[in-house]
Order: sequence, then structure tokens, then C-alpha cells
Amino acid sequence: MARREETDREAAAPPTHRPKTSVPVLGVGMVGYAFMGAAHSQGWRTAGHVFDLPMRPALAAVCGRDRAAVEAAAARHGWAAAETDWRALIARDDVQLVDICTPGDSHAEIAIAALEAGKHVLCEKPLANTVAEAEAMTEAAARAADRGQVAMVGFNYRRVPAIAYARQLIAEGRLGPLRHVRAAYLQDWLVDPESPLTWRLERERAGSGALGDLGAHIVDLAQYLAGEPLVGVSAVSETFVRERPRLAGPSAGLSGAADTGARGAVTVDDAALFTGRLASGALASFEATRMAAGRKNALRLEINGERGSLAFDLERLNELSFHDHTEPAATAGFRRVLVTEPQHPYLEAWWPPGHALGYEHTFVHQARDLVRTIAEGTAPAPSFADGLQVQRVLAAVEESAEKNSVHTPVVL
Repeated sequence: MARREETDREAAAPPTHRPKTSVPVLGVGMVGYAFMGAAHSQGWRTAGHVFDLPMRPALAAVCGRDRAAVEAAAARHGWAAAETDWRALIARDDVQLVDICTPGDSHAEIAIAALEAGKHVLCEKPLANTVAEAEAMTEAAARAADRGQVAMVGFNYRRVPAIAYARQLIAEGRLGPLRHVRAAYLQDWLVDPESPLTWRLERERAGSGALGDLGAHIVDLAQYLAGEPLVGVSAVSETFVRERPRLAGPSAGLSGAADTGARGAVTVDDAALFTGRLASGALASFEATRMAAGRKNALRLEINGERGSLAFDLERLNELSFHDHTEPAATAGFRRVLVTEPQHPYLEAWWPPGHALGYEHTFVHQARDLVRTIAEGTAPAPSFADGLQVQRVLAAVEESAEKNSVHTPVVL
């Protein structure tokens, strides 16, 4: 009787959730366990429980330098083992994919070593701290691709259903030829001049400030949505607070406890503004700052075309504003599209229409896409080459800002 009830339950289960008897395991090893590590853990832990995947992600091991802290993180987030040396993690037989969630100064070394060891790689954005590092990583990824390995960059906002749907509408020609792209990413966690000097404020660790942390996201999204690269920029940047208290202990999330007796220099930008031109001739503007009081995580996009416009605000991430300029003027206007229908990207496996998703779901979708890419042997998106293109834009922005906003071509 028990077996009969079990069979009945399986038959009644939705097709995307029926158990599989022989799904291969994809062992994941993650380097780094703080803010991004927690987000990636959520994605790996959840993806196979929501989507019907051709491989089952297994949280094999997580790595960090502090033994007690990494073991606590492993227990909290569901990792089977903990390592204190990323080389040992790469060498593990139960790790087939290495997920890099460390500061940018270690991305290149870890990613190249993992690829050369035959592992797939997911690397958080920005891809590296310099163009030279990003080029070396992209070359290693190209060699690994010939061996069937996958290397992907973690631009998670591509996985917001509303943004993925916006890309679909643009690709279908609903906006016609593009004219303008406007992108802003505004946060306020550094407004207080006494906020401590975390690694994100040190060039040797982070590469750049708001530009690399936030600007990388909106550069990637602008190019992704438009379907074409930026070819030139003109920029200004500023560091408003040039000295901050040092950390009194380990950082927690974006901040930490300040040492009232020691201060250090801020060596990255607090804000960057730049204009750009896309390959088609469309114009673009960008603003990235961590000094916008009252803005917590305000990533905003607007794309204007000959036939219509789209607008998105991450703080209302289940909504997309769409204007169809071909409709009669008397009734035309922006309309709110609630992106929660099963026909929208990623929504087929989630909740009934109208039940909203959140920030953490972008990492679940990222894990889903990467697992499918590995199983199907297809090219990843965004690839390391895409990450390199973003890095080249960031480098052009810095060069332009240093040269009094002179227009600077982006190396393609």
C-alpha cells in the first residue's frame, strides 16, 4: 500500500518536479563565503529543488582562510566540507565546478588554476581588477572550452525575470532601432564619512570603487539589453571621502566595526558618471555611486527606441514599464507589466501569477542556467569574453576620467 501511495504521488507531481533516477551529480566547490558566498550558496542549494535540471548540484566544499569561520559558514549554508586553501579545493575529486566569490584581486589566479585543472568555473563580477588579468582569464577559458569546460561570469541581474523579458522584447524588435540607453545604480552605504575602510575601498583588492562594484553591472546590462557593445565613453569620477577609519575586526556584509584610533586612505572612486556610444550609434548614459542618500539598491534602466520604450527599477524588480509608441496617441502611454506569469522567463517553475520573486532568486536562476549550459555543452552567457568586454569599458572610463573627460574608445 505504501508503494502504491508513493507511485500515485509521483504521477500527480508536476512534470518539472518529478524525481529522476539517474541524474549525474555536479560537485560545486566555492571559494569565499561572505555576502556573495551566501547568495551563491542559496542559488546552488535551491536550483535543483525548483527546476528540472539535467545535473544535480551538490555543495561539495567551501573555502576560506579562517578555519572556524569557514566551518561555521559550511554548516550554515549546507556545504559538505570546508577547506582553508583554495588549491586544495580545486584538487578535490568531488569538485567539478569552482565558484569564485572572493575580492577581485584573486579572481585571475584562482580561475586560471581551476580551468587548467579541468574544472568548470563561475566567477563573480567584475571578472578581474585589470584588463590584462581579464585577458589572461579569457584566454584560459577559450583553451578550456576546447576541452568541453565552461567559464561564466556572475552578472546575476541578467537573471531578473523582468530584465530577461525586456531583452526578449528588444530582440523581437518591439522597440525598433534603439536611440538611448540610460542606466543608474545608486546606493548609500558610504554616505557616512565614518563608515570603515573595507576591502571594497582599496584599489589593490577591489580594482575600482563604485565603477567596478556597481558600474560593471549596468555596463553589462546596457550591452546585454541592447545586444551590442559600447564603443566609446566620456567620464568623470570622484572620491568624496579620501580617508576613513580602519576596520576593528572582520567585515560583515558591506561594512564592519570601525577602529576609532586608526585611519587609512580610500584609493578608489566613490562615484562615476559617463556617457557612451553603442556600436549602432545609439547614445547611453551611466551613473554609479555609493553616496546617494536614501538609495539602498536602486538600479534603474530605461531604453528608448523608434517604436517604444522600456523602463525597470530593481527596487520594484517584478515590474517592467513598457510603452508601445505605435499605439494611437490618445490612449498610448507607459503601462506596468507584472512579470510573474508562467510565460515570462524563469517563472514556469515558481509560484502562481502575482506571487513576487526577490533578489535571491537571481542566483537560483544563475545556477539553473549554468547547470544546463554544462549539461548541454553550449556556450555560457555571460562568458569570460563578455566579462572582458565590460572590463575594457571600465578601463576606458577610468582613462577618460583621468584625462579630463576626453572621449576614449573602447578596445573591442
